[in-house]
Amino acid sequence: CTHYLFIVVVAVNSTLLTINAGDYIFYTDWAWTSFVVFSISQTLMLVVGACYYLTFTGVPGTATYYALIMTVYTWVAKGAWFALGYPYDFIVTPVWLPSAMLLDSAYWATKKNKHSLILFGGVMCGMSLPLFNMVNLITVADPLETAFKYPRPTLPPYMTPIEPAVGKFYNSPVALGAGAGAVLSVTMAALGCKLNT
Repeated sequence: CTHYLFIVVVAVNSTLLTINAGDYIFYTDWAWTSFVVFSISQTLMLVVGACYYLTFTGVPGTATYYALIMTVYTWVAKGAWFALGYPYDFIVTPVWLPSAMLLDSAYWATKKNKHSLILFGGVMCGMSLPLFNMVNLITVADPLETAFKYPRPTLPPYMTPIEPAVGKFYNSPVALGAGAGAVLSVTMAALGCKLNT
């Protein structure tokens, strides 16, 4: 019972942590900084829960199932935006599923070797999620235009959308997020596996 409760708690917290990813805060003056931070946080929350769930069941495929739980939770939570009149194509859910599939693949291809899952799976998950997240964000409607068209009724002044200063902080937020994510995900993958021992 404790195992399943932990899975639910981590999945819910993953959703809460990433609920603003894809929101128009991303497209303010801190655009690339926000992208890097959100990408890393998503990667770490995905990898710790997915590795825990995966090594708990021992069945390749459960990491992807865990990512699906995160995705559905986020869809439900972001359903509240409909009440504010936000368009459907602006409600962005970060792409966890492909990265979770890489975790499953690493576990399956190495015949359920935990250490390979931690090293290979962690690196692949950490490097891939920022890339998938950027591809996902590119496919939505113009965020700045949407931000002005659908202002939040309780938006504080410091969160008012402004023109993004592209590349002001980092030349490549995807590369920075992938590099940091690849290193940190290995640690979190090890933690996820350790929680089962």
